[in-house]
Amino acid sequence: MEFKDYYAVLGVASSATGDEIKRAYRKLARKFHPDVTKDPNGEARFKDLAEAYEALSDAPKRAAYDAAAARYKNGEAFDTSPDAGGRRQDAWQGFSSRGGGAGDGMGNGSDMDHSDFFESLFGRAARSGAGAGAGAGGGAGSFRGSPHRAKDGPGEDQHATIRIDVEDAYHGGHRQLTLSFPHQQGQAPPARQLDVNIPKGIRAGQHLRLAGQGSPGWGNGPAGDLFLAIEFAPHSRYRVDGRDVHVELSISPWEAALGATVPVATPDGELHLNVPAHSIAGRKLRMKAKGIPSNSASQAAGDFYATLKVSLPPSDTALQQDAYRDMAKAFADFNPREVQET
Repeated sequence: MEFKDYYAVLGVASSATGDEIKRAYRKLARKFHPDVTKDPNGEARFKDLAEAYEALSDAPKRAAYDAAAARYKNGEAFDTSPDAGGRRQDAWQGFSSRGGGAGDGMGNGSDMDHSDFFESLFGRAARSGAGAGAGAGGGAGSFRGSPHRAKDGPGEDQHATIRIDVEDAYHGGHRQLTLSFPHQQGQAPPARQLDVNIPKGIRAGQHLRLAGQGSPGWGNGPAGDLFLAIEFAPHSRYRVDGRDVHVELSISPWEAALGATVPVATPDGELHLNVPAHSIAGRKLRMKAKGIPSNSASQAAGDFYATLKVSLPPSDTALQQDAYRDMAKAFADFNPREVQET
């Protein structure tokens, strides 16, 4: 028989992590599931995927498979006869008796049929999955029957966007969501409520993964995951750029001219900002590390920026108008057009 490249079946590299193998299997299993695929070879492909996933998702099986793969290439003749140099036995040695011998039962009749290659490499016990026989160690056998049945499959991962306030990024928070996903098998499950914890330090564009909260699986398959993309709701005062937070801060003409320490509201509470003398409108002042806090040791907190806006006092009363006239006399040589042009 020919040697089968299980990594190629799943479309992953031989160095793929367990999570990468799982994601690849889920994606392809949804595509080729017998209940949804229109591919005439879809059911056979689905079985190949399940077999490859069973071999590579279990650490001892994967190690045994990798040992065999070091001697064979995809498509080459795979010989398990005694005169083949004990290749199968060498590959499997040390992995077949973890916790005691496998039992002799035939397993659940609904278990997926494996290929001759799979059974030649791992033995019939791996397929039958009795696994609870009284071996020398008295424990469970090395491998139980395949959890993948021809009509079982993982649920769809779902993606949604959740809007939070910038204050939530400073302090953390929670949101209650109403979820209503179409069932994989045409059923319409009732809407359900889900409380979502918003971690402190999260920023726009990041995703929250809620395991098992996506669409239900096929048959006895696991539910998919729910991925929530974080988005900040528009704020009347603040603008967010990554972890940096920006605000427009109004100051008086004398504060701009003479300098002052002024209060400034931030999502984390009121702080005090030193406005240097001779400041002009549009000047941007930074408060270091007062932006959105970091949720990772490798990243710094953002900064808080205040852009100055010089606000003029009212001129409604006669007294206020007289004050402006006195100012005009005091600054008779001042030409604001020249200041703007320079």
